Amino acid sequence: MKLNYKRFGEGEPLIILHGLMGMLDNWQGPAKEYAKHFDTIIVDARNHGHSEHSEEFNYQVMMEDVAQLIEELGFDVVSLLGHSMGGKTAMKFAQNYPDILKNLIVADIAPKEYPVHHQQIIAGLKALDFSSLKSRGEADKVLSEYIEEVGVRQFLMKSMYWQEKGKLGLRFNLDAIEKNIELIGEATLDAQYFGETIFIRGSNSNYVTDNDYEDIKLAFPQAELETIEGAGHWLHAENPKEFLERTLAFLLD
Repeated sequence: MKLNYKRFGEGEPLIILHGLMGMLDNWQGPAKEYAKHFDTIIVDARNHGHSEHSEEFNYQVMMEDVAQLIEELGFDVVSLLGHSMGGKTAMKFAQNYPDILKNLIVADIAPKEYPVHHQQIIAGLKALDFSSLKSRGEADKVLSEYIEEVGVRQFLMKSMYWQEKGKLGLRFNLDAIEKNIELIGEATLDAQYFGETIFIRGSNSNYVTDNDYEDIKLAFPQAELETIEGAGHWLHAENPKEFLERTLAFLLD
């Protein structure tokens, strides 16, 4: 599948993959900083942003989408940075295309299986009646009945747009996400990847625990685990300065 992307800067290529229900715009700020050193490409995953929609939605096809993009751009070797779902996609790519990868950065996700935990978010999104909603404020009010965290609602509404005058819609394919949500929780343990790798977690997030590091090292023997204090799952948005410093130190080493 042909993916939508934006490109900034010059140098060795760095491809950035966003998380579930996100889009490339979530990474535009960091991308402009990385672009001072790298040819930086931020990508909309299938069923997200301006990329094509498909009923098929799993890590195998998302990995193949990234491989197709790399071939399309004519790169021999790239570095990958992936957050959450994008981190799982990046891990799977590393395990299957190790010769194409120079550096791997995985943000706040481990290779383990995760139980489905997006039921309330999906329920809230499905409760949105776009035939009657007239403003983002009205949408937020509906979502607040299902999703308590203001930050999560704000994140979701970044993918809300005006399809036409007076009619809101979502950039991501909610039906495909709901149908395949269990696949997005699957473990990513196809093979060992021996390249340079860093896992970065937020101190306030429970996605990557100390116990997970043992399994990370089994799949990624060269991996280091770092923690950004005062940040949760969206660590690149909650502490962008430290996230940039840590990742650039790794990439430029």
